[in-house]
Amino acid sequence: MEKGNISRRDFFKIAGAAGITTAGIAACDRKEKPSSDGTEGPAGEMTYRTNPSTGDKVSLLGFGMMRLPSVGGRSAREGNEEIDQETVNEMVDYAIAHGVNYFDTSPAYCQGLSERATGIALARHPRDKYFIATKLSNFAPSSWSREASIAMYRNSLKELRTDHIDYLLLHGIGMGGMEEYENRYIGNGVLDFLLEEREAGRIRNLGFSYHGDVTVFDRLLAEHGKYRWDFVQIQMNYLDWKYAKQINPRNTDAEYLYNELSRRNIPVVIMEPLLGGRLSNVPDNIVAMLKEREPERSVASWAFRFAGSFPGVLTVLSGMTRMEHLQDNIGTYSPLQPLSEDEFTFLQQAADRMMMFDTIPCNDCKYCMPCPYGIDIPAILLHYNKCLNEGNIPLSSRDDGYRKARRAYLVGYDRSVPKLRQASHCIGCNQCSPHCPQRIDIPAELHRIDAYVERLKQNTL
Repeated sequence: MEKGNISRRDFFKIAGAAGITTAGIAACDRKEKPSSDGTEGPAGEMTYRTNPSTGDKVSLLGFGMMRLPSVGGRSAREGNEEIDQETVNEMVDYAIAHGVNYFDTSPAYCQGLSERATGIALARHPRDKYFIATKLSNFAPSSWSREASIAMYRNSLKELRTDHIDYLLLHGIGMGGMEEYENRYIGNGVLDFLLEEREAGRIRNLGFSYHGDVTVFDRLLAEHGKYRWDFVQIQMNYLDWKYAKQINPRNTDAEYLYNELSRRNIPVVIMEPLLGGRLSNVPDNIVAMLKEREPERSVASWAFRFAGSFPGVLTVLSGMTRMEHLQDNIGTYSPLQPLSEDEFTFLQQAADRMMMFDTIPCNDCKYCMPCPYGIDIPAILLHYNKCLNEGNIPLSSRDDGYRKARRAYLVGYDRSVPKLRQASHCIGCNQCSPHCPQRIDIPAELHRIDAYVERLKQNTL
């Protein structure tokens, strides 16, 4: 299969229906075997995949603990509101009761408090009812020493209230290129330590999450025989499948990443199935396409079905803040209805149309935050994308609907981003861009947006 060029026939040759045993991943035989139409288990029951390394039966929906609810009802990644532990407990209880058993967290999530909240919620259930995934998130140079990295790992065990980690990831491989990878994991002996922990059983599966420099990804796969990666986490969705590199030249198309892992029989964990919420808030014309096809399905469900339809996928992560998000995603995978060939083509057509919009590839991950000058970077970029997708980015005062679009942008901007946190306050210090997994030149985008806003205010377009 050629890089970046999968045909519809190839897709269904390798993907078929997600319940078919392929590339070392098998459907879990619960109360009944996969049916002829590719669904797994009886109606209303979660779809599972089997990890060939350990035999774990993993729910196709994984609960990403990155956007836990705050006491103010927002994601705890936003602002300084504390995590609403009671709501987290309720959502975890509901997830487990409906078959979700994979919970993904990190020391870096929710102002550093996600692991603690996750540990509190999960410890109320028998340990054999769930799998914990967390990461060695030693991004800061101050944490690159062997001692600091090992201390972070041991603190994860403490915060998660467990004596073992089911799935441990080297976090954000490729973000800083090969040199950073060497400093974080190789030169300090940390990867050797983690391999020893796996041998001792305190880590049951060892893998990595990938962003950015594909040469680092290729190196780690070339060393698969040495390290025996149990799984790898990649960003994959129907837009990134063939457009990731076009969206940002520093990204890698998901088609290449998935196929490289699949041919090595390495289970794949999917992050960003909604591209930071972008695929649940698509342009109005794309919403109309999806709703005309399946009026009863949510817009988000299409993206989750895409990700789950690949047989090499072990689980698909979703960072869920509200109970309705959890319920909708559980419904999508209970059981999964894999994409038909016609539906796969249909989604690729939707992706083609979406690429007509010159949006900024912000996933709202907030790795760029906090800004030392208080700028709400994700909110500014996402408001711009929203207006662009809705046709509210006028290019000239002579455009039809200019006055309406101008008002929509400016009023929405002030509502979405407080004035003291708007792009006009960016001084270009560039403390943000090095942390962006999408490699956005954030100061340049902020200055471009600020100049556009000023022209709108002055009516000089």
